[in-house]
Amino acid sequence: MKDAFIGICAIIGYIVIIAVVLALPVMLLWNWTIPDIFSLPEINFFQALGLSLLCGCLFGVPSRRSN
Repeated sequence: MKDAFIGICAIIGYIVIIAVVLALPVMLLWNWTIPDIFSLPEINFFQALGLSLLCGCLFGVPSRRSN
């Protein structure tokens, strides 16, 4: 039971680390460039996370199919 709890905590920790690695650069780059160039508002962390997930869904790595 203790091993299962540690495994679940590790998975949650990995998800948090991946979310920060995905969202933080997007947020920083957006807030650094876009408001000055296009007069759009700054975004927060969760908006940056949603934006990076949306871009990953739309422009994800194409699969390699061998024919």
